[in-house]
Amino acid sequence: MTFDAEKALYIAGEWQSGTSTISNINPSDISQNIGEFAQASQQQVQHAIDAARTAQPEWEKTPLEQKQKVLQAIGDELIARCDELGTLLSSEEGKPFAEGRGEIYRAGQFFQYYAAEVLRQMGDIAESVRPGVSVEVSREAVGVVAIISPWNFPTATAAWKIAPALAFGNSVIWKPANLTPASAVALTEIIHRQGLPAGTFNLVLGSGSEVGNTLINSDQINAVSFTGSVDTGRKVAAATAPNFVRCQLEMGSKNALVVADDADIHTAVEATIMGSFSGAGQKCTASSRLVVVDSIHDAYVEALIKRMSTLKIGHALEDGVFMGPVVDGNQLQSNLDWIEKARQHGAELAFGGEKLSLEHDGYYMAPTLFLGTQNHWDVNQEEVFAPMASVIRVTDLDEAIATVNDTRFGLTGGIITQSLRTSALFKQQAQTGCVMVNLPTAGTDYHVPFGGRKQSSFGPREQGQYAKEFYTVVKTAYQRPY
Repeated sequence: MTFDAEKALYIAGEWQSGTSTISNINPSDISQNIGEFAQASQQQVQHAIDAARTAQPEWEKTPLEQKQKVLQAIGDELIARCDELGTLLSSEEGKPFAEGRGEIYRAGQFFQYYAAEVLRQMGDIAESVRPGVSVEVSREAVGVVAIISPWNFPTATAAWKIAPALAFGNSVIWKPANLTPASAVALTEIIHRQGLPAGTFNLVLGSGSEVGNTLINSDQINAVSFTGSVDTGRKVAAATAPNFVRCQLEMGSKNALVVADDADIHTAVEATIMGSFSGAGQKCTASSRLVVVDSIHDAYVEALIKRMSTLKIGHALEDGVFMGPVVDGNQLQSNLDWIEKARQHGAELAFGGEKLSLEHDGYYMAPTLFLGTQNHWDVNQEEVFAPMASVIRVTDLDEAIATVNDTRFGLTGGIITQSLRTSALFKQQAQTGCVMVNLPTAGTDYHVPFGGRKQSSFGPREQGQYAKEFYTVVKTAYQRPY
């Protein structure tokens, strides 16, 4: 696709230039600059807020079938163009083409799903405790929604926020991550073609300190949906609280995959490969802690290392590549620093652990496995966001579950077992928002709720019908006949 990167801001229905630009470097080949993308000023962000406030009532009153057609058209175009847009996404984020294509397809499914939800908006009628009084319970749009989305799923995460926001009658101001601006512009162009009232949807590229802070500190916004780090999430919560702005936070995690003593080794290894190393481990659902029961430890580790040695690392658009580069030089250095910290703790490096020099000059590293680690070590308590996993050896299932729960996070947790009793016990006792049995910890469906516990999430769940809890407000109306 072609686009004018220097005119990449979309405010009040018009494309605009910014006050400066940033380079969008391909992490698979750092000699390629995808474009110089506009950065919004605080004044432009305020313009977007004003436009969104003006447009929102008109969009909310738009007939349901018209809203449904808009969201359906967005979803259909994303899916129809998933090869093209997947290539663009993979070029700027670094995930292999199959994953980039799949992400665009999934983003399209989010819009298609919420297109159907537009027509399912029904309220309740109740009898009052007072004779002759009727009660109606309905939902209305919350108003102007600021969406702040991450770089690791630049289109899918944005889609699962934007689609329900629009479906339920809200206007949107979207601040994507600066590392993946091209995917944001591509989605915005698709939305632009649907002819929404000017200001219903706005794209403001820029830094968190400039654009993000302007949004979260505004008392003219009704809700903020944020996905990112815990530290930034705390800042969002602190900024929105004084203005009583509704807040939804999806933050970090330190997910564990338990390999029970009766686990099928092949299933356990494949779940680990996909959960720990796909997307270069840059997923909030990645399994970075491998909690392995003693009796199966050696056989599992041997099979895992053998499988890791077969993974192809390379340019995101090369055929057969399982893992591309990490997103940028800062992320690569952070990953290498964590590897050194693990070594200093006394972890045994069983595989990987180094930067790779390949045909293309990019931010490549080997998938990394540590053995002999302790759950209380920093490397097992802090989100690393790297293709790196640590094995924690335990004696039995009780210790395994206790280890899974011994963290300040609680997004996903998984177990590999052939026992219905064991799986039932794990589903009951795992202190996580999502539980996976005989599956990778990474990978969720779009029609059911997504979110975590503890410091992983704050506010109502995302996705499925549960999204309406955040994007709508409830109104209870009483009436007595005249």
